[in-house]
Amino acid sequence: MKIKTKDMVITGLFSALMVVGAYIKIFLPVVPFSLQPFFCTLAGILLGSRLGALSQIIYAVLGLAGLPVFTQGGGLMYIFKPSFGYILGFIAGAYIIGKISELLNTHNFRNTLISIMSGLVAIYAIGIPYVYFISKFYLKNTDITFMYAITTGLMPFIIKDAILCTVAAIIATKVIPSIRR
Repeated sequence: MKIKTKDMVITGLFSALMVVGAYIKIFLPVVPFSLQPFFCTLAGILLGSRLGALSQIIYAVLGLAGLPVFTQGGGLMYIFKPSFGYILGFIAGAYIIGKISELLNTHNFRNTLISIMSGLVAIYAIGIPYVYFISKFYLKNTDITFMYAITTGLMPFIIKDAILCTVAAIIATKVIPSIRR
């Protein structure tokens, strides 16, 4: 895979924006509230499937290497935190957003929002089960139910994320024509 210098810089920029998004947070039980889904959706829609996912992989690798780029620090042991599933979800989410956008090939508001919301579903589809399995089997919280994982891993965030996805779709429909020239 050959990547142009411009693409490397923009991909790195979105990895850095994920770090910024991690530091803009409000702590809630289990999963902190951050702006990371917003930056992930922008990465997927503006960079496309390949580079959008790559920006999220770079972010994850930096954190796992020990840099404190995640909402609660960094390091290899972070994989045992319930919120790590969302980091994996960001990779899939950015890829899916980019891929659906590439397949729809028309960057109007409706198609952009469909792409972004599909990626948000992927983030939650990976993040919520991860919250459940890590909490139940690694942290030995035998009282946790899958419904509790949904209540703590989805409900506090879904309205905020839906609003931010709409904002991302508005931004993307304005920015895409100028970056695709």
